[in-house]
Amino acid sequence: MKIGLDMMGGDFAPLEAIKGVSIYLSENAKPAHIVMIGDQDTLKELADLHQIDPSSYTIVHASQVIDMHEHPTKALKEKPQSSIAIGFHLLATGKTDAFISAGNTGAMMVGSLFIIKAIEGVQRPTIGAYMPRENGKMGWLVDVGINADCKPENLLQFGILGSLFVKYVWNVDTPRVALLNLGEEEGKGNILTQAAYPLLKNCEDINFVGNVEGRDIFLDKSDVIVCEGFTGNVILKLSESIYDITQRRNIKDEYFDKFHFEQYGGVPVLGVAKPVIIGHGISEGPAFSNMILMAEKMISTGLLEKIKESFIQNSEAE
Repeated sequence: MKIGLDMMGGDFAPLEAIKGVSIYLSENAKPAHIVMIGDQDTLKELADLHQIDPSSYTIVHASQVIDMHEHPTKALKEKPQSSIAIGFHLLATGKTDAFISAGNTGAMMVGSLFIIKAIEGVQRPTIGAYMPRENGKMGWLVDVGINADCKPENLLQFGILGSLFVKYVWNVDTPRVALLNLGEEEGKGNILTQAAYPLLKNCEDINFVGNVEGRDIFLDKSDVIVCEGFTGNVILKLSESIYDITQRRNIKDEYFDKFHFEQYGGVPVLGVAKPVIIGHGISEGPAFSNMILMAEKMISTGLLEKIKESFIQNSEAE
């Protein structure tokens, strides 16, 4: 298993990326081989400084970096030797089994959609977010920003993709899928949610439990919550602010600490043909380690194959 890691992406690159590799390798008896993509001399120096076993990694030189503020499509086109562009090339050609970056999110999405491409039958790939539950469990909110305007069929697919992710990566046997709405009763909501409800209800591939409201997001009423990306992104940013507020007010609480999303590493782009994980720009060592673990879990569980099988079956049934 070879996992490609953009060492130049993120606010604290490449030092924190190197720290993440070191943490991951030291805590795993049979780790994956890490393909570190970035400036060769800098990475070799840092790897030696952190006493990383040379046999555990390979460095692929990248002479360019896509900065956070750059236009994604233009940057990928004009910087073919960037760490992100090379990372996607290695993944697309089978030289790595997954690709991770905490760099330019837009460039990561463009590369996912146009270089790796969507799984056949997936209308719109999506990304989700971790929602800490009051009882200690975790929920998955999907979509959280890349699909601001959606059709009912898109929400159905988000439910299927989210359910498969939670089942195979989080080991939840029969994930409960809910639709985010402004009321619990069937028939509530706007045109989108009213049309999406029967699609989710009649889908045999998911365990649909009905509507949930905003006050239910941090309660254990479902494992996956489905919404369009506009609402999802508002909720995500609001959730992220909770941790910041508790830190500023010096509130110490184990539950609120779980809103520090950096600790979860990154999130996978669900619905594309190969494992791609996008990290937070402020990721530090533990986050990079967790992203590598996420990629490893996606590969070892065969998540992408399960998604492909599900959508092939759905297309044949139509």
